[in-house]
Amino acid sequence: MKKIKFFRLAAVFMSLSFLGATSYAAVSGGEVKQSGNVTILTAPSSNLQSQMASINFSGARAMQMSEPPQMVPEALEISVGAKKAFKGTPGFSSGQSGSGQENPMSIPKMSSIDVSDGISTQEFGTFQHPFTTSRADAKAGRVSKEYPFRASGKLFFNIGTSTFVCSASLIKKGIIVTAAHCVAGYGTGSFYSNWVYVPAQNDRFTPSAPYGIYGVTGAVVMTSWINGTDGCNVVCPNDVAVLVAAPVAGVYPGTRTGFLGYGWDNYGFTSFAGLNATEITQLGYPVGLGNGGAMQRTDSLGYTITDAGWFNNIQIGSRMGGGSSGGPWIINFGIDPSATPDLPGLSAKKNTIVAVTSWGYISTDPKVQGASPFTSGNIVPLVNSVCPSAAC
Repeated sequence: MKKIKFFRLAAVFMSLSFLGATSYAAVSGGEVKQSGNVTILTAPSSNLQSQMASINFSGARAMQMSEPPQMVPEALEISVGAKKAFKGTPGFSSGQSGSGQENPMSIPKMSSIDVSDGISTQEFGTFQHPFTTSRADAKAGRVSKEYPFRASGKLFFNIGTSTFVCSASLIKKGIIVTAAHCVAGYGTGSFYSNWVYVPAQNDRFTPSAPYGIYGVTGAVVMTSWINGTDGCNVVCPNDVAVLVAAPVAGVYPGTRTGFLGYGWDNYGFTSFAGLNATEITQLGYPVGLGNGGAMQRTDSLGYTITDAGWFNNIQIGSRMGGGSSGGPWIINFGIDPSATPDLPGLSAKKNTIVAVTSWGYISTDPKVQGASPFTSGNIVPLVNSVCPSAAC
């Protein structure tokens, strides 16, 4: 197999570099405190207009994913250790469909950039991992304005004075989940700033933000992430973060769009063909596809990698790239059919996020991405740190 060019993680190997390291300024103002094993930022008070003024919507850059400094193990190698996957009892929290009432606003389209994704005739790529990546909306469609699609969206934020873009989704009416590398620099002790969440954003819509635009009042990452002790050997085990959305006219985004459920500690995974596997739907806004202007969807078999250093990380096949970081990996995606007389099987809770997009390859050949899975040691304390509250 050919060699692959890699991103590298700063503060894991100090001679290497990673976007979001100490070269970027820390957030100005706000209060940062540690509570148990999480670190919480309470953002400085500001109105939505002032937050939006700091965001260069049209010139936003894709937040690059980390890339492991070694090749992912082959599936047959992984199957040997598949039974060593997550410990603990699987758990979940259910989502809601929301009212569907729109609150239309518009944001500028992202500028056209030269991004080649090196699409080949072999859609599964050199890693032979089958998948399908397509635009969430069919031609002239409005699918992304329907639940469960509309519970996901685009996340803009500042690193210093530059604007970056990731993907994100709602897991409570005002609680957003994304990747930690979209919230704070690994091992820097610093949060980024001015997050703006746009659910179901689509440049094909008029207006392009059908459910409005929401600022953020707080951010939470694992303390091990922000202080650089997460044990990132090959990949990081806790590249997960939550944000608290600011309500607009007293209404949180999830009241309109609904929100997805979330599961942890292997929820929905089963032993299949020697793998610890499940079927995953990935949503996101990769800048290399459609210039990041519309939601993209990938469907793929996902399985956990249990080799040393991979922390039971999940892998899927995907064409998504930079900008898709933080997007949800969902099991049992869609609206449940009427049961006549069929009944759902085990781990059947619909629209349950089990991970968010975390890492991928710079090379366009493999066409795979990976995720830090949700566990009782990350997503549970992250959500508990901000719930109960009005946003929950």
